[in-house]
Amino acid sequence: MESVDIGSKIQEFRMSKNLTIKDLAQKSGITSSMLSQIEKKQTNPSINTLKQISIALEVPLFFFFMGDEEKEHKIVHPNNRKRIGFPDQNEFKYELLTPDTNGTIEFCLMTIPPNNIHPNDISHIGEEVAYIMYGEVSLYLDSVEYIMCKGDSIRIKANVKHKWINSSNDKAIVIFAITPPTF
Repeated sequence: MESVDIGSKIQEFRMSKNLTIKDLAQKSGITSSMLSQIEKKQTNPSINTLKQISIALEVPLFFFFMGDEEKEHKIVHPNNRKRIGFPDQNEFKYELLTPDTNGTIEFCLMTIPPNNIHPNDISHIGEEVAYIMYGEVSLYLDSVEYIMCKGDSIRIKANVKHKWINSSNDKAIVIFAITPPTF
């Protein structure tokens, strides 16, 4: 198994966003010296520290654990999709349709089981476009209900709270894109 260099990954993404160590330290709420030590592999960050950095960099937490061999694959076959999202939501299934989240857009497939409600309103910094591939769902945007059927699509603006509900006796499948990637 390949060793993952978290410090280099943080540095690479920080530099791609034209942030100094001081900038990222301020955005993430950790000290510049701690961030410098992490990037230089002098210390290992806690999961909480990594989460703060991932939020500040606006990248998914799992980005830091991806090996370089995973970046090489361009085609995502159905049996190789990464399951993403909320680990406590076993009924809801989110799958990444793009090879990774290193680009400026994330493309995902969400399967909502019959008679299932997402327990939380979610919002994220990115804009989202969703397309109903199969089934019928209710989408609540800031508590306003929109009933959507196969073939319908919608744009969800950044930071708008939304919730998906499948009240039917059949599963629903939704394809969505988010920019920038947030999972």
